Amino acid sequence: MPTSESDIILIVDDTPTNLAVLSEALTSANYQVAVALDGETALEQVGYKPPNLILLDVMMPGIDGFETCRQLKANPETAQIPIIFMTALSDTVDKVKGLSLGAVDYITKPFQQEEVLARVNVHLELYHLNHNLDRQVKERTAELSEALDSLQKAQVQLVQNEKMSSLGQLVAGVAHEINNPVNFIHGNLSHAKEYIADLLELLRLYQEKTPTVNPDVEAFAEEIDFEFLKEDLPKLLKSMEVGAGRIQGIIKSLKTFSRANETQFESINIHEGIESTLLILSNRIKAKSFRRDIQVKKIYGELPLIDCSSGQLNQVFTNILSNAIDALDESASRQPQDWIPRIDIRTAIEGDQVAITIANNGGTMSPEVQDHLFEPFFTTKPRGKGTGMGLSISHQIITEKHGGQLHCRVEGDRVEFVIEIPIQQTIAPTPHQAKSQS
Repeated sequence: MPTSESDIILIVDDTPTNLAVLSEALTSANYQVAVALDGETALEQVGYKPPNLILLDVMMPGIDGFETCRQLKANPETAQIPIIFMTALSDTVDKVKGLSLGAVDYITKPFQQEEVLARVNVHLELYHLNHNLDRQVKERTAELSEALDSLQKAQVQLVQNEKMSSLGQLVAGVAHEINNPVNFIHGNLSHAKEYIADLLELLRLYQEKTPTVNPDVEAFAEEIDFEFLKEDLPKLLKSMEVGAGRIQGIIKSLKTFSRANETQFESINIHEGIESTLLILSNRIKAKSFRRDIQVKKIYGELPLIDCSSGQLNQVFTNILSNAIDALDESASRQPQDWIPRIDIRTAIEGDQVAITIANNGGTMSPEVQDHLFEPFFTTKPRGKGTGMGLSISHQIITEKHGGQLHCRVEGDRVEFVIEIPIQQTIAPTPHQAKSQS
């Protein structure tokens, strides 16, 4: 609590004798004293150097003490300064009027030094107690608000993680169930190719060694277009092999995405994470009744393996790409007929970092929205359409978990999000990450 040496008391009185008596008494008690001869001067002084307490005479030329008090209490910057009226008046009405204007006490002239000091001490102590209480309440309110905000973030993060984990488990289960029969088919295709090649060679030898063919056999060969069959069957097997290979690639992407609940850091191929996310969102990318297919243009740079949490990074890709699709869907009704919805994805090395840019042509974004874009619970979507946590969580993953940056740029109808993360991590892993790596 401040000592008397740090307390400033302003005395406002048009009588120099009163000023001298009060100044001497308060200075002797180690208070700092300022004086004013009228209300106007007092208001000016308070404006540039607010005191801790004001002793205010009621009867003064110009604006009297009551009006001076009213103006002080009307100003938010001076309203909390305690005011003690000084008066020779004994009329109860005047005292009530002063107290109703916000004064805390009265001192009656002629002054009794002990009474003045006692009242000053009491009201300064109350002033500091109230001031400290206000400060403590504000600090506690800020702490509670921060705790509530952290709790809300944690709750949404848990829900988001649970959703991603559940989706990852579902995708992993589907990928596993598909993987077994596809591997069986793909593995047997190589043997089928060999068997068919042997059979075709056997038929070629029969044709070569047996020039005379039974009419029924010759008729059936013509019916099934045997020459075309010999030429097309190897091509058919090749197509089946390519198709099975593509399915295996899709399964690999599904498995990559299914690690969404993993948080440990490892060296990964960023492009695989992007491709797996695009695969999961492929149905949303297809044409709708109100727009064409979304054209996805990928310009991938030559990237090394990146130290990161693949699951968390997939979550970021999902959030940003989902928002891009939402923006394209929402703006489709306002676009000309020849408008083509587009998402551009670019990756490149910039120094010791990798930059991933995801842009869409779904319309502009106001500066006000950009200012709040990564704040928790901020959303421009209708109620029930979004939590406002996707970009906030993404920002946290990139900046806090990966020591990178996530920012947004707007140029005309083009909105792009830029993710920058170090190629090699130097930040310490969280306890959970450390446990996962041990």
